[in-house]
Amino acid sequence: MNHHAISMNPATGEQLSAMPFETPEQLDTALAGNHAAFNVWRNVPLALRADKLRHLGAALRQHAETLAQMITAEMGKPITQARAEVAKTANLCDWYAEHGPGMLATEGTLVENHQAVIEYRPLGAILAVMPWNFPLWQVLRGAVPILLAGNSYVLKHAPNVMGCALLIKHMFAEAGFPQGVFEVINVTPEGVSHAINDARIAAVTVTGSGRAGAAIGAQAGAALKKCVLELGGSDPFIVLNDADIDEAVKAAIAGRFQNTGQVCAAAKRFIIEEGIADTFTQKFVAAVQALQIGDPTLDTTTIGPMARYDLRDELHKQVTTSLEQGATLLLGGEKMAGKGNFYAPTVLANVTPDMVAFREELFGPVAAITRARNPEHALELANDSDFGLSATLFTSDTHLADDFAARLECGGVFINGYSASDPRVAFGGVKKSGFGRELSHFGLHEFCNVQTVWKDRR
Repeated sequence: MNHHAISMNPATGEQLSAMPFETPEQLDTALAGNHAAFNVWRNVPLALRADKLRHLGAALRQHAETLAQMITAEMGKPITQARAEVAKTANLCDWYAEHGPGMLATEGTLVENHQAVIEYRPLGAILAVMPWNFPLWQVLRGAVPILLAGNSYVLKHAPNVMGCALLIKHMFAEAGFPQGVFEVINVTPEGVSHAINDARIAAVTVTGSGRAGAAIGAQAGAALKKCVLELGGSDPFIVLNDADIDEAVKAAIAGRFQNTGQVCAAAKRFIIEEGIADTFTQKFVAAVQALQIGDPTLDTTTIGPMARYDLRDELHKQVTTSLEQGATLLLGGEKMAGKGNFYAPTVLANVTPDMVAFREELFGPVAAITRARNPEHALELANDSDFGLSATLFTSDTHLADDFAARLECGGVFINGYSASDPRVAFGGVKKSGFGRELSHFGLHEFCNVQTVWKDRR
């Protein structure tokens, strides 16, 4: 097994850094420091904690280009999208600084004379196991509300983006957070298990694959610790006969190919009603062909390399298996030559529910198109999945859209627009896409001790 967290530039194949994994003693020191910082931070007045978040947003904006360049170097995100990720994250800091304190205020109840109230107290140190696909946004969309609530935060980032992890830690220091309240650990899966079972860790949050979520969730359960799991998705993108096809195609391209298709809530299964399937497919393929694949440091690039070589191999196997099962290749379907980790933007048609492209998550620039006989069949196909993160529906029938939203088995429904995350609304899934919510007041309250205080109960 590798003894280092290796960061490689997926556009060039060159190694950027190799950080040795921490020893049990180093991990213990980090957890001790984080726990001590929690006992300081929990007593900092809420208004001052919110103020620190404003400073954090300012630090992110000040160092936006450094952060964006690191994201692009380590995981290959096209630079314009990396800059957008930094800006979105800075806005998240401001949003929680402004709205979060109200969500943590003492809440009256229906008990007579308000003798009973609900208080939102911190839980303690929260362990976060985070992925590489949004190295800044994924971390802070959890860390910002967790810290605002008075908890401390321990980040175990993906090994290929440890440069990003250390930059984030530096941003917290620059914003004036107490030393150790945001801690980074560089550990193996064994180190994660050790941390979960450490009495100083109160709860766990994971964004990642179903396999990682199941393993960590099982350990958290055995240790009687709460966890929030934000796992994979195979999101349906439904287009009905009465939809605005050009708008649907535009959203389909953004929804599938943003971040080179490496998004858990990306559109992955395109379920198109028969009456418009040919027209949609033709326009969609033409739009995919227009994507600019190449050097992610160029502003003109819309598709960069995939973040890891093993994941490109896995994606290619899913594509070739689907073709063997009878799918039709309309575009792409191959690893691109050269030292960079590029995969040709791919469109598969005639995909049916028994194929890998329909059943499994395609975490890369591959779209799978399935025909639906009618709206009811489209809904049935959309729900025929182990996943339930989000769904997109294009239709001009508002009553039908409301009916579909009520019957779609997923955490988010997006009507006439593609799936997105926003601090104002909850984000998360059902089924094998995990449980618990991030963002909005739901994400803030996930890691609070929701405490009832009942006075003079006679």
